[in-house]
Amino acid sequence: MIPTEGTAVTKMPYTIGAAMRELGTISDLSQQMRKKELSPVEITLECLRRIERLNPRLNAFITVMGESALAEARAAEEEISRGLWRGSLHGIPIGLKDLIDTAGVRTTSASALHERRVPEKDAVVVLRLREAGAVIVGKNNLHEFAYGGSSLVSHFGDVHNAWDAAHIAGGSSGGSATAVAAGMCCASIGTDTAGSIREPAALCGCVGLKPTYGRVSSRGVIPLAASLDHVGPLAATVEDAAIVLQAIAGYDASDITSAEVPVTDYVSGLKEGVKGIRVGVPREHFFEDLDSEVAAAIEHALMGIQTLVGDMKDVRVEVPADRTVQAAESYAYHAESVAKNPELYRPETLRRIRTGEKVTAAEYIERRSELEMARRAIRELFANVDLLVTPTMPIPAPAIAELRQNPEALRPAELKLLRNTRPFNVWGLPAVSVPCGFTQAGLPIGLQIAGPPWREDLVLRLAYAYEQATA
Repeated sequence: MIPTEGTAVTKMPYTIGAAMRELGTISDLSQQMRKKELSPVEITLECLRRIERLNPRLNAFITVMGESALAEARAAEEEISRGLWRGSLHGIPIGLKDLIDTAGVRTTSASALHERRVPEKDAVVVLRLREAGAVIVGKNNLHEFAYGGSSLVSHFGDVHNAWDAAHIAGGSSGGSATAVAAGMCCASIGTDTAGSIREPAALCGCVGLKPTYGRVSSRGVIPLAASLDHVGPLAATVEDAAIVLQAIAGYDASDITSAEVPVTDYVSGLKEGVKGIRVGVPREHFFEDLDSEVAAAIEHALMGIQTLVGDMKDVRVEVPADRTVQAAESYAYHAESVAKNPELYRPETLRRIRTGEKVTAAEYIERRSELEMARRAIRELFANVDLLVTPTMPIPAPAIAELRQNPEALRPAELKLLRNTRPFNVWGLPAVSVPCGFTQAGLPIGLQIAGPPWREDLVLRLAYAYEQATA
């Protein structure tokens, strides 16, 4: 077991951009493995070495699955040597947010309540990764039960930002993002209820994709709010995110949130070009009260996108603000455990869960109906534009010490961080965060691109074109 609490925290000795380049992208690694120039065992060993070296600082993993990962890597090596090629994830080390079930390996949700919980079955997303030949290297730390955007509320200790360990990694998929950024795995699977993939991706300088609601099965994933939960990849590049999505997307008849909509070829569609794509910029709400360095980076990114697409205009969109559905559904899942074992929750998590205690059935039904209407109404916007572009975060990653010194500032800081991502969960739209610059202090800044339902291909295409056109 790698230690997760009580370890010294110091600044990383090298930049994570360098770490990503040293490890290589999924696309590059898979080509080398298919040509038998590189072994899955070599890649897995390198990731495990990085986990051993860096996890005491970053606390990105709760459970490291070293023995089984090496066994899976050897099996992948043997299959590839016999010409049994499963695709671009064959032999690639992947991390999992630790609320995604893994058969025979504990899934803790970063909570004392689930500290010894060992599922009997893999989540559907894990089954699909295994079918693609991926190597599961471990379970990533997170904000307890995914109920927050800092990953500072965890039974297993704080998650630290790979670019500067004095700052938060974001949440709730904080361990997933910082693990990818530090090259401890080639990609990770996270969940996103209000921004929990895109926020840490932006703060940690990697790519985070929230697919359309229902695109990826959530069966076997501990829920925060079933009407808003999404499962998706965090990766070093847009192409890598597309490769992972290709493997995990698809209908699951046993998941009532899953939709039977055909999956397109996300990877080959990346290079189709973006000239003529109509981009909308919703400045109201999304561009308000931005950090000055974030604002400058976003405006520079918009100029680049304008050059790429040629058609960009400001648009106005009604932004939903009510959080009754999330509060009610979260409380419904936890009600029995809260009544029996409240002491096993972190105090702040318990407080947040109990905000849904007094929501009546009538209130919930009304708010749930409004959510469905919002999802239908937002589609009208895409009659005039193809994609929306906003800042992912209004501010860079806050310092951990500042939030610790003033605990009452934690929730307001998280709500501000999630301000631009939350609406896309209500709408259920696909949205990705891609890196678009750095502050003078060296903290990453993210750009958010969103599109109409089921058009992950279009969202990824613009993200890829922007990524390729920038340094």
